[in-house]
Amino acid sequence: MKPHSDPENAGDPASEPAPLNFVTLLLAAGASSRMGQSKQLLDVGGMPLLRRSAEVALTSGSSAVVVVLGANEEPHRDVIADLPVEVVVNHYWKSGMGSSIKTGLHYILHDHGEATAVLIMVCDQPELSSSHLVLLRDHYTHSQKKIAASAYDNTLGVPAMFGRSFFSNILMLRDDQGAKKIIDQFAEQVVSIPFPAGSIDLDTSDDYTRYLGNQ
Repeated sequence: MKPHSDPENAGDPASEPAPLNFVTLLLAAGASSRMGQSKQLLDVGGMPLLRRSAEVALTSGSSAVVVVLGANEEPHRDVIADLPVEVVVNHYWKSGMGSSIKTGLHYILHDHGEATAVLIMVCDQPELSSSHLVLLRDHYTHSQKKIAASAYDNTLGVPAMFGRSFFSNILMLRDDQGAKKIIDQFAEQVVSIPFPAGSIDLDTSDDYTRYLGNQ
């Protein structure tokens, strides 16, 4: 197939990128032990952080948004109950983030088996915006790379999109590993999208106090 820039192919639908069918996977299973209270329920912009993250996830253009819950399942489920998201519970959330990623991806493969990519995001990046998720999606679509990752603090991390060819790698993560393990392992396959505010996460009460003070 000739590249899209070839004038002979201009306007030829066969030269356009294949439509992207992806699912957004929002990880929200942790117990927030360092925070001392549920970070998912922290007020950010007048709503619980989990709800805010889910609403941003719904703007990504994905075919579905899957939210992985674990600790404090019921109160967390309540704050997103009216949103068009699908909830899956990781009963083994204590074993680590990798466990939640795999729980979510198993669900996606079972219920959304046609998905060609997965966008993995976490619920404790309060500055994550719809526009950044759209940039991730667009860079992934138009790049020859099979991973699109966010760049902040001189590293690459989530939110990140992984093509289906990496699903098996994701399913082989140890329970205590995150998606960054694959991003680092396959750096040559990654297109990066700047997200300076990605370094702002809410892990401790000091983080939250500092964040509120900067608003």
